[in-house]
Amino acid sequence: MDKSEIKTYIAARVAKELKDGDVVNLGIGLPTLVPQFLPEGVHVVLQSENGTIGTAPVTVENKDPHYVVDAGGSPSAVGPGGCFIDSCTSFGLIRGGHVDATILGGLEVDEEGSLANWIIPGKKVPGMGGAMDLLVGAKSVIVAMEHTAKGNPKILKKCRLPYTAVNCITKIITEMCVLDVTPNGLVMIEINPEFTPEQVQAATEATLTVSPDLKPMA
Repeated sequence: MDKSEIKTYIAARVAKELKDGDVVNLGIGLPTLVPQFLPEGVHVVLQSENGTIGTAPVTVENKDPHYVVDAGGSPSAVGPGGCFIDSCTSFGLIRGGHVDATILGGLEVDEEGSLANWIIPGKKVPGMGGAMDLLVGAKSVIVAMEHTAKGNPKILKKCRLPYTAVNCITKIITEMCVLDVTPNGLVMIEINPEFTPEQVQAATEATLTVSPDLKPMA
């Protein structure tokens, strides 16, 4: 697969996990690509933990870089019917279990369903943000990321970087496969037809179980 196609391939597959009417929180980076691939008839409500509900793409008409930003500090917008709320209310929605799905990137994940995505020791970082709350508050946690980093596995037996949260992930989607996180470990339920299960396992430190109903990624 061409490097330039990887992020959109992952985002398009993640979009198939969302249902009409879902309240969804998107992490920065790759997850922000997901809305453009939503199936026909599926409309979701995008929530940003810094205090907006109904976030929308920035256009020439609604761009207001002075006042409206997303959780990552980039220019954002609010669509028709959207609203602004204070931080306490925003995190009340998250911690109260009212967010149907959160889609986040990952530096590392492990076979216990834990995620490290907020800091690399020694590197500057603005802060953890709302990721910790989202990982334990959202009904479904989907990690959308490239399968490896410079050829090194990102799906490990145990995370080496500082945790964002433990035992929290529902599903992992990469350019190689779709993994369900279960009490018995990681189960490969879909695979990119460009790869074999053996190739996916070779790029993964964690032990993978191949589902007997393994399907090709759409």
